[in-house]
Amino acid sequence: MLNDINFVLSHTTHPGNIGAGARALKTMGLQHLRLVNPKQFPCAEATRRASRADDILQNAQVFTNIEDAVADAKLIVGTSARSRTLPWPMLEPRELAEKIAAEPERRPVALLFGTENSGLTNEELQMCHYHVCIPTNPEYSSLNVASAMQLIAYELRLAALAQEQEVVVIPEDDDAGELPATAADIEQMFAHWQQVMESSGFYNPLKPKKIQMRFRRIFNKAQLTDSEVRLMRGYLAAIRKFDNQE
Repeated sequence: MLNDINFVLSHTTHPGNIGAGARALKTMGLQHLRLVNPKQFPCAEATRRASRADDILQNAQVFTNIEDAVADAKLIVGTSARSRTLPWPMLEPRELAEKIAAEPERRPVALLFGTENSGLTNEELQMCHYHVCIPTNPEYSSLNVASAMQLIAYELRLAALAQEQEVVVIPEDDDAGELPATAADIEQMFAHWQQVMESSGFYNPLKPKKIQMRFRRIFNKAQLTDSEVRLMRGYLAAIRKFDNQE
């Protein structure tokens, strides 16, 4: 389970937080760290703060955009303490860990952490199936990114240890066509969906309002499978073909 979880840090400004985050992962038996446009990396400060978790830093993957960093994920979860105009499904860390343990078909998992000052952007949060919120003291809710990683990593380890004590029965007739779609497939489908909305006149990109956000939330709630994405892409292609014949 733990090997299927990627911690993704977006636009980290302080290299020390990368090192401290790597240390947090290693103490809990996690190892996959992905960085999106870090301000400084590699960096001696990151190595110093890692405190013998150098291997996590050495194997960290660096990406130029969040889409590539989560492209292989079947479940994307963003950390957020902010309320939203359009509420997203929200989990606490323990609920998240239990869900990941109980749903192996939803792996690999990407856990997103935003920049230190402002967290994840609205666009990054909209890519997520769930948001995870650590129930901190409402009078002082400021939590360092590495500390947040440590708390969530701890819950993941507890869930993994509990899972090792259980007998897991894997159905022999598991249908590969019903496996969850990857983030990359869903993003391609969503781009296709936007093209059809624009060509049909349903959606005006100059006056977007919240249409894109609402549809993205619908798709994330549905937790689409590979076959469902292929079905939707075929349907969208048929609509465009029909429009071109008119």
